[in-house]
Amino acid sequence: MAEQEGSGLQVLLHTLQNSSDKASILAILQVLSDLLSVGTDRRIYYMIDKGGSEALLQTLVDTARSASPDYDILLPLFRLMAKVGLRDKKFGQKALELEALDVTLILARKNLFHSQNLLHCLWALRVFASSVTTGAMLGINGAMELLFKVISPYTRKHTRTIRAATEVLAALLKSKSNSRRAVNQGYVTSLLRLHQDWHSHDVTNTYVLIRHGLLLCLRHIVTLRSGREAFLAARGMETLFSIAQTCLDNKSMEPVISVVLQILRQCYPESPLPLVTASSAYTFPAIGSTSSELPQALTEEDVEDDGEEEMDKESDVEAVKEDDDLETDLNRLSSKPGLDRPEEELAQYDAMCPELSCSFEELEPKYGDDLNLRDTSYASHYHIPNAASLRQQCFSKEHSSWRREREDMVQTSILDMVKSGKSTTQRSSKQRPTMNANQSTQHNGLGVDSSGYNNTSDIQASLEEAAWDIESISCPRIPSSFSNSTKPEENKEAAEKLLQVHPRHTPFHDPHLYMANAMRTRSAVGFKMMAFPEFWGHCPPPTAQPILDRKWGIQRIKILEDIRRFLQPSDVINKVVFSLDEPCPLQGPISNCLRFHSKFESGNLRKAIQVREFEYDLLINADVNSSQHQQWFYFKVSGMRAAIPYRFNIINCEKPNSQFNYGMQPTLYSVKEALLGRPAWIRTGSEICYYKNHYRSNAAAMDGASGKRYYTLTFSVTFPHNEDACYLAYHYPYTYSTLMTHLQILERSIDARQIYFRQDSLCQTLGGNLCPLVTITAFPESNSAKHLEQFRCRPYQVIMARVHPGESNASWVMKGTLEFLVSSDPVAKLLRENFVFKIIPMLNPDGVINGNHRCSLRGEDLNRQWLLPQAHLQPTIYHAKGLLHYLCSIGRGPVVFCDFHGHSQKKNVFLYGCSMKETLWQAGCTVGGSALVEDVGYRMLPKILDKLAPAFSMNSCSFLVEKSRASTARVVVWREMGVCRSYTMESSYCGCNQGPYQGLQFGTSELEEMGAMFCLGLLILELKSASCSHKLLARAPTLLNADVLDHYLQRCSSSSSSSSSSRSSEVDDEPSCMEEIDYSADSSSEPEHNFTELDQQIQECAFTKDEEEEKEEGTGWRRRSVPQS
Repeated sequence: MAEQEGSGLQVLLHTLQNSSDKASILAILQVLSDLLSVGTDRRIYYMIDKGGSEALLQTLVDTARSASPDYDILLPLFRLMAKVGLRDKKFGQKALELEALDVTLILARKNLFHSQNLLHCLWALRVFASSVTTGAMLGINGAMELLFKVISPYTRKHTRTIRAATEVLAALLKSKSNSRRAVNQGYVTSLLRLHQDWHSHDVTNTYVLIRHGLLLCLRHIVTLRSGREAFLAARGMETLFSIAQTCLDNKSMEPVISVVLQILRQCYPESPLPLVTASSAYTFPAIGSTSSELPQALTEEDVEDDGEEEMDKESDVEAVKEDDDLETDLNRLSSKPGLDRPEEELAQYDAMCPELSCSFEELEPKYGDDLNLRDTSYASHYHIPNAASLRQQCFSKEHSSWRREREDMVQTSILDMVKSGKSTTQRSSKQRPTMNANQSTQHNGLGVDSSGYNNTSDIQASLEEAAWDIESISCPRIPSSFSNSTKPEENKEAAEKLLQVHPRHTPFHDPHLYMANAMRTRSAVGFKMMAFPEFWGHCPPPTAQPILDRKWGIQRIKILEDIRRFLQPSDVINKVVFSLDEPCPLQGPISNCLRFHSKFESGNLRKAIQVREFEYDLLINADVNSSQHQQWFYFKVSGMRAAIPYRFNIINCEKPNSQFNYGMQPTLYSVKEALLGRPAWIRTGSEICYYKNHYRSNAAAMDGASGKRYYTLTFSVTFPHNEDACYLAYHYPYTYSTLMTHLQILERSIDARQIYFRQDSLCQTLGGNLCPLVTITAFPESNSAKHLEQFRCRPYQVIMARVHPGESNASWVMKGTLEFLVSSDPVAKLLRENFVFKIIPMLNPDGVINGNHRCSLRGEDLNRQWLLPQAHLQPTIYHAKGLLHYLCSIGRGPVVFCDFHGHSQKKNVFLYGCSMKETLWQAGCTVGGSALVEDVGYRMLPKILDKLAPAFSMNSCSFLVEKSRASTARVVVWREMGVCRSYTMESSYCGCNQGPYQGLQFGTSELEEMGAMFCLGLLILELKSASCSHKLLARAPTLLNADVLDHYLQRCSSSSSSSSSSRSSEVDDEPSCMEEIDYSADSSSEPEHNFTELDQQIQECAFTKDEEEEKEEGTGWRRRSVPQS
């Protein structure tokens, strides 16, 4: 049957080419038109395959070259050609070979004053011009000159033809040679004048698409340097900027505004960053690098990925390229490399596992049995509560109204917090307030009655009466630096006096301990100040904050404000008010600008430039010994006025997209609010967007590599108090000194007769800081041989975090894990009795201390060093890997290995694992895959967490092994040590778009809760395993809520099919920004064709015998009559 259909079509096409009978030709054209006007494009492609394009083109040439061309044949032929030609990628080349280009141009010239015939010729030319090569040939043959005769100033006549001519011209100008010809012939000025004329006369916006077509012509021309120069010389920036200002709020002008902004951004002159060098302001003479040498040119493998698994890609990268990164070499996937060090070296790690050899006869609790636990305020925690109760703990002592949610929460097990529908976490989260996008900081929980407590003007009065020296309070000196002060004793007593006047109780925090730890912390530049939030402590606010609604058009508004700077430079102050590169202070105690500071632990701000009275450009510092990875920021700002929005533009960000475009806000900590009893990091900021700017690094600064583009994060903050000191950060900070303080408090708070808690040092970092290693388990029931043997047979769980310094959310998750494991929750008790936890809570202390985003002091990503780490270059990775090798060598390899990370471009919490079969399947590689045997247990933990944790999403998980990840912890532990359940757990910087927390940003409470839920998941995983001990199975129902436990112990077979390959089930986490432009791609990109649009024009014209209807047609964008002028 198919052969008969094919032969029938071929007969029609053959007859069409060879017939000279008009009636026969028209009949065939009608049959073909009817055939192709219904159904799908499949028919058109079938006709193309059978030589339909050649038949139509040959018929055109033969008909046009006759003594008297018959337009009764030519018009339907042109319509059919346009329909077919749009789908035939080789149509232009075929037309060139059959000389149809010249024929069509001749017909167009002959019909300049016959608009209906000319319109059909223009449709054919538009299809020919879709090929750049054919378009260049049309340009050589005078097509552009012809089109400028058609495109006239504003008129209400023949607008359909004028619109078609602009579209053809825009298609022709995709050719660089045509664009150069247009520049040389002065067409840039002509196009600007034409567009200005249509814009000024088209007051009802009836002919928007004609204006859009003219702008597309300009957009293609300005991709050339000569085109941009001509555009600037013709004052095109001023002209289009004025047009954009008048049209910005009119959504019906979307086609015009979008292209105008692309042109303006393309023509905005590129500038180098206002820095003396792209390299970091901080250097460290680490082994293997010198402070004077610049980083090497970037290679593809060096491009920063997000978290552990996400490559930074421009938005137009095809999914096929992602699949090219998949590891399809079966030998590489399945082979187990040999040990990367002499086997005898592993013996040194025996000292890190004393629990395997200790008899426990001489082991006494470090703080003695006479420890009065009631005097240790941290010891009474029964469990790690959910997000709501975590907030309640902090504020209940100062504000009774902040503890109204649930006073009995502290007696509830973690099992009541899971995704069961009964959780107070769910209910409270759904009751949390919504927030307007333009709300100020005062509505984010600062200085307002957001939780029921009394907050009146008396607060401001008390602030003034107290006469606090906010500048000195807000950044106290580290005790070891007091000797450098002019008044050492006074400064030394300042912090103590502050604590006496404002006593604080923050769970698991002690300012005195923090000061002592800060004194021991070593930084590359010798920080002498402490950040007040780290010293004073943080309590989560009483309610979670919703994801910010994005204001429509905000990105365009900000881009136009940047362009205004270029056009009106006299309005810009351009005053440097802070710089790490300047030896002397740039700000006096009294000035009309904000005061900035970042020289404290984890701080990152390199330079601040006052642009206008309430607007500042900020530049963040590159990682130490690097010239890249600018993303993390953390700085103090003071000297502000309340109730005034200040705009901050961080202009040297590197990632091409960010959750700041999708509802994420930066974090703020107010010193005055903290002194008033509300010491909290909160989400803040309005008018937030993230977009590509005009700054580019020069090739010299990048050691010969092509200059990279930078991105701007812009946001506005309204501060709650006058003359306050506030800290702003990319995410909730968590410093090394905070960690060391936390570990000490945990060790003091535990019941040392029940919990085995040991803090060792994994190694010393390059910067001279200790990398802590924590062991948590339960003491054996006794020191009898039987109990000791049971103790020493406990399997290991290995968890680590913070290999990337900027991923502070990973530390908050780790905080929740640590606090839960030492709690008296029955789940934690069972976990301790059945496992030994080896935890490295911060793998990159130096990076965290010095405010890096990604790297170590050597300027390298430590999570790309796991294949062959060296003890003298990457000590923490070398010894972490060595410890894992040691455990495996004695038959104690971990049941689960998990590395906690943060993710800046996706929402929710999710896991990345390793699967050979899923990787081969995704890559379409079937060779050897069918015979591959693989333990599918790697999916069990994420499935469990998907049922338990409110923030977790199975749909976001991935189990693919990629070539670019071969040297990461997850892949190396899986391949070299054979750990099936080797994971990276990614936590979003933003929040959730599913589950109980849908629409909420993560606070520290939700992150800590995720750490506790991860532990619960480990217990459920063990209970579901075939190797689970009978003793544990017998004890679990008596200690745990039987109904809840039964619900989560059921087999997950029903859910296994719903979560097949992660890559296929999870599309891009976020769509393109809802308005505007593709800010992440160059402005020259656009879809090649709009089939539907041209098809619709052709269909309309097929029923139009003349142009009398053109009084209403306009553009097809809006059908309305135009009033007489």
